[in-house]
Amino acid sequence: MTLTEQTILLQAPNPAAAENGRKLWKKGSFSALHRTEDGTLYWAECAGSGKNPYQVSIDWTDPTAPVCRCSCPSRQFPCKHALGLMFQQLAGGSFELAELPREIADKRAKQAARAAKKEAEGPAKPKKPNTAVQKKKLAKQLEGLDMAERMVDDLLTSGLGALAGASAKTYDKLAKDLGSCYLTGPQTAFTRIALAVRTVQQDPEGAEGAYAEALHILVALRSTIKKARTFLQNKLEAGSFSPEDSALFEALGGVWKLEDLGAIGSVREQVRLVQLSFDVAFDPAKKEYVERGWWIDLDSGSLFQTRNLRPMKALKHVKGEDSRFGALEVPTLYIYPGEGDRRVRWESAIPRPLTAKEQAALPALAQPGLAAAVKLTRGSIKNTLAPKFLAVLVPVGALGKVGEDFVLEDPAGDRIVLRDRPEDGPDHASTARLAMLPEALPAGSALFGLMFYHQGDRSLCLHPYSVVTPEKIIRLLY
Repeated sequence: MTLTEQTILLQAPNPAAAENGRKLWKKGSFSALHRTEDGTLYWAECAGSGKNPYQVSIDWTDPTAPVCRCSCPSRQFPCKHALGLMFQQLAGGSFELAELPREIADKRAKQAARAAKKEAEGPAKPKKPNTAVQKKKLAKQLEGLDMAERMVDDLLTSGLGALAGASAKTYDKLAKDLGSCYLTGPQTAFTRIALAVRTVQQDPEGAEGAYAEALHILVALRSTIKKARTFLQNKLEAGSFSPEDSALFEALGGVWKLEDLGAIGSVREQVRLVQLSFDVAFDPAKKEYVERGWWIDLDSGSLFQTRNLRPMKALKHVKGEDSRFGALEVPTLYIYPGEGDRRVRWESAIPRPLTAKEQAALPALAQPGLAAAVKLTRGSIKNTLAPKFLAVLVPVGALGKVGEDFVLEDPAGDRIVLRDRPEDGPDHASTARLAMLPEALPAGSALFGLMFYHQGDRSLCLHPYSVVTPEKIIRLLY
C-alpha cells in the first residue's frame, strides 16, 4: 500500500492528533531514523517534554492495520508521535537501514501465533444465548411495550395540545423505565418527546415545529410497538433468541455485532466504495455526536451509510471519523438489515486514489431519472421504521434558479425543488452554495443528496449534499 496523507488522517483518533503529529515532523523532532530493508518497520526517537526522547515505531506488516508503538504515556492511539513519524516517512526522510529489533521480532512472532490460532478456530460464531435469561428479557420487553402503548394512546387521545401542560419529567421517567425494560429504542423516542415538551413550554416560536416532531415520533412509536409485540411474541413462542434479519431488532434498541451480521449472511465480499459526502450532527436525546459517511458501491451503484457514534461521556475514547477521499477497497462489507441506504461497517479496508476511469463512471451510477428516485423515496418513507428521507444520486440535465428556488431538471425534463431539510438545522444548510458552481456543469453530471417530504411545499424536495461530475466530486458540506 502506498502511504498517503489521507492514509495518515484515517489512522488518527481525531483531527487534532493528526495536526499535532504534523507539527512534530515540521519541527524536526525526530532523530535516529531507521527502517528495515523490506520497509515493513520504521522507528525513530522523538523529542518530548522530558529528558529522554520517546521511542516510536510503525509496523506496516499489515498495511490495512499498522501497529503503532510509543513509549509516551498518551492514552490516544495512535499518539501524536506515531502520527508524526508517519508524516516523516511520507516526506521521505533519510531513514537508515537496520536489522529488525529483537523486541519487535518477538512481538511479531506472538502476533503471528495468535493469528494462526484464530484462523484454525475459524470465523467467530455468535455465542449461544442463555435461554432462561432471554425468556425473562423478552417478557420484560413485552411488559415495557404495554407501558409505552398506554402512554402513546393517552397522548393521542387527549391531543398534542396536552403537551403544553404536561411535565417533561413524566416522559423522562418513562424513558428511564423503558431503558430498564431493554427497550432503548422506545426509550430514546420518549426522551425526544420530553425535549419537545420543553420546547413547547419554553420557546413559543418553536412550538409548531415541536408539535410536528412529537406527532411524527408518536405515529412511528405506535407502529413500532404493534410490530414489535408480534415480533417478540413469535420469538418467545418459537424459543428463538438470536438476532434476526429485521430492522425491528435495532428499532427496539438491539446492537448488531459483526459476527451476528455474518451469521445471517448480511455480508458482501471485495467491495469498492467511494464516499460522496460526510456530515456531523449532535443528537440531544442520546447526548452523542453522529458522524455519517455516505458511500456508493463502484460496482453496483448501491448507496450506503456509515455511522460513527460518539457519546459525550466517552468523547475522548471514541475515534472520530472525517471526510474520506479516493476509493476504499473493503475485503468484507457487513450490511445492516433495513431498506434504502442501509448502514454498513467493515473491520479493515485499504484506501487508494480514485482512478480517472472510476471517477468518470460515477455519475452513470445515478438513478435513471427523477421519476425513479421519487418512486424509491415514496416507498421508503412510508415505512414507519425508516427515516423520513432517502439518499439518492440523480442525473443532472440542468441546474439553476426558477424564481427564488434552486431547481434541478433531469435529462428527461422532470424537475424537483432543492431545499435544505429543516430537521438538519442551519449547520447543514448547503442549497445556497449551489450559486458558487459554474453556470453549466459538465455533461453527464449527477447530484447526490437526501430526498424528503417538505411540509411547506407539500411535496418531495431534494437537499443537495454534493455534485458528482466525470472529473471530480464537489462537496457542498464537508
